[in-house]
Amino acid sequence: MSKTVAVSDQNGTEALAAQLASIAKAGDVILMHGTLGMGKSAFCRAFVRAVAGNPDEEVPSPTFTLVQVYEFDPLPVWHFDLYRLSDAEEVHELDIEDAFADAVSLIEWPDRLDYLTPQNRLDIHIEPGSNEDARVFVLEPHGADWESRIANMTGKTQ
Repeated sequence: MSKTVAVSDQNGTEALAAQLASIAKAGDVILMHGTLGMGKSAFCRAFVRAVAGNPDEEVPSPTFTLVQVYEFDPLPVWHFDLYRLSDAEEVHELDIEDAFADAVSLIEWPDRLDYLTPQNRLDIHIEPGSNEDARVFVLEPHGADWESRIANMTGKTQ
């Protein structure tokens, strides 16, 4: 059962990211889907800042480094950008399974995961909204734990 959340601007994206960060736990895998420029990195940046509890936390894009690791206590976050990789074998070399076990994994361009895609995960599809800054987020939980958390999300973003 998916949940659709429409936001009118970047503030709405940040509010949704913070809401999801508040229910995240170690071992969570969040797959970010969307075309170039749709806001995957902006969402991930807001998520990391929410976990850090610091709106000014430095959160560089992992486009060139492939992964940024944030060792927050008690919830580490690994942010992957797989755009420049071509297949699951290259992804495997990033020790991604370690992140799956011990941290929250935010993964942009998850189609590169192939057979490494975990059964229990949250897929987030980002689509254009009604204006240039608006976005539609489709939250697609896989696994009973994610289904329960997404079903119990309360409050309204923007």
